[in-house]
Amino acid sequence: MSPVTPTSDNRRDRTILITGGASGLGAAMARRFARDGWAVIVADIDPARTEAVVAELGAEAMALTMDVTREEDWQRVREAVFERFGHLDVLVNNAGVAVGGTLEETSVEDWRWVLDIDLMGVVIGCKTFAPLMRERGQGHIINVASYAGFAAAPGINAYGTAKAGVIALSEMLRAELHEAGVRVSALCPAFVTTRLTETMRAPDESYHKRVSRWMEKSGVSAEDVAEVVRKAVDKPRFLLLTHNDTRWLWRFKRWAPELYFRSVMRQVRGMMRKKVKGDG
Repeated sequence: MSPVTPTSDNRRDRTILITGGASGLGAAMARRFARDGWAVIVADIDPARTEAVVAELGAEAMALTMDVTREEDWQRVREAVFERFGHLDVLVNNAGVAVGGTLEETSVEDWRWVLDIDLMGVVIGCKTFAPLMRERGQGHIINVASYAGFAAAPGINAYGTAKAGVIALSEMLRAELHEAGVRVSALCPAFVTTRLTETMRAPDESYHKRVSRWMEKSGVSAEDVAEVVRKAVDKPRFLLLTHNDTRWLWRFKRWAPELYFRSVMRQVRGMMRKKVKGDG
């Protein structure tokens, strides 16, 4: 892939750190911001993929290898960012994994795995950079949740709980930082084609098949989601819903919760029928 060429609106003094930035949504966001002249810091647990993405982005981009569950990695990343750039304008807590399965099907080990990465990774990232943004009097934290955090959908109990936690954290953090001039957003995409299924844990292959099928049919790309994030940095909004159907489903759940629950139960019954038939 050819290097990203910045537009004439060169803003190399503007910096963005994206965790999980070496693939999927993270890589799409990295390319989108680099195209507008931002200095992009790509942080990921996979060093080879991280270096490959940064090679596309130009001389101002920076590659950092990190595990978002490790506080010492976050401290090292903070020091590296401030040594090179002196500040951070936008933090995108994007690194995440997925677990499929009901409460009974999901092991405690898998619960801890997804909560450590998807929720606690976001918590530690916010704790690392929010105080510095508060002191500076500006900044924007974008926490990548999921529509699963609202949906109460069956079969993704641990994942949905982790993402619901990210949304709740973001709401409270938004209020805590607002007067300091620091903005907070919660990004809640639905299915988008990414590498998520490569590391997804689930009780059987039917979950992987369903997720892959839903990704293919979503009609929303990682680049579309990246564009939503880019616009939200210029015109901050809290809740970033990226799929048309999730916008009305979110309203449906708020305005008619019992009717929404009945629709969820239709999904449950449909899943059960497919499982009995072995359709996945």
